[in-house]
Amino acid sequence: MSLKPILVRVAAGETSAVHDCVVGYGALVWSIAHRYLRNRADAEEVVQEVFLDIWRSAHRYDPAIASETAFIVTIARRRVIDRVRKLGHAPVTTSLDEHDEELAPPALSVPSTLENDAEVDLVDRIIRAMDETKQRVLSMSLYGGYSHREISSRLNLPLGSVKTLIRRGLLHIRSQLRIAWV
Repeated sequence: MSLKPILVRVAAGETSAVHDCVVGYGALVWSIAHRYLRNRADAEEVVQEVFLDIWRSAHRYDPAIASETAFIVTIARRRVIDRVRKLGHAPVTTSLDEHDEELAPPALSVPSTLENDAEVDLVDRIIRAMDETKQRVLSMSLYGGYSHREISSRLNLPLGSVKTLIRRGLLHIRSQLRIAWV
């Protein structure tokens, strides 16, 4: 894998960069679309629009100005806002159908191009070292934006267990990073 930012590689026409971009940022873009639209068809269309915009605008990305994640999130938010305006209503805030089996939780990895790369990579390594259940719960909560109740339902875990796993996972991350929360 190249050390150059993915968007720089996309702009340069590297074929593998397109795949890396979808793999690295797909879950993030999906979680933004899903969170504000809550309609699977609309969210899927927005995700496609976002990646088309990324391909068209990758040449405008400047790593000195913002992280790749900030660039991609900005595009995603704009497309979501456009869709909400087009539909003529406020974003839905109710849960998706709890029985939608096609909706998979986001990938566990977080793009390593976020601001403060070293800390994010360290957090990602800490999470990957946890047992599978904690990994999945934290991934869904932190990276996917799922509520505690949605995680409980999707993973068939008691709500109290989900809250405990998240709390203990965050405390473990904090202790590993040796940071003090205010």
